[in-house]
Amino acid sequence: MSSKDSVDKAKDTVDKALEQAVEDIGGYIRRQRETAQVSLRQLAKVAGISNPYLSQIERGLRKPSAEILAQIATGLRISAEALYVRAGFLEQRQGSAVLDSLACDPDLTERQKQVLHDIYESFRRENRAAGTPTDTTPGPTSPSAAGTGAGATDGTAALAVAPDLSRIATDQE
Repeated sequence: MSSKDSVDKAKDTVDKALEQAVEDIGGYIRRQRETAQVSLRQLAKVAGISNPYLSQIERGLRKPSAEILAQIATGLRISAEALYVRAGFLEQRQGSAVLDSLACDPDLTERQKQVLHDIYESFRRENRAAGTPTDTTPGPTSPSAAGTGAGATDGTAALAVAPDLSRIATDQE
């Protein structure tokens, strides 16, 4: 195989991967829109783009810019990061059930989600900087963890996750 053939083959592979990414992001946006029970017209209006352009994105005919993806994410009330990863603008980060839950919570505004995200990440950075190991003990509902501060080094985590059982007992009396 000549060097030109190798280059052509590599170019074809990249072109196919790009086409697949564009189709994937469009399909993902369509699924998210349908799950949210939002019409194409409604999403286009909220995102500030035309109906035909959004339709072309969903059908994999157009690759949207990061700015357009952010507008679509806002309209769908999903994480722009998720769209960026799907579109190939960002690499997949290690998942976090907490952040995923925040992103999907329909009762929170985008601003509230961002504030909670920032607080959560600041705690994680603080723990990494302090060398605090990740908590692998049972959750707060298990008898061995309730009220013990499992995983807490200064007792603050126990206050955040374990109910004050003494208060419950006095409330019932």
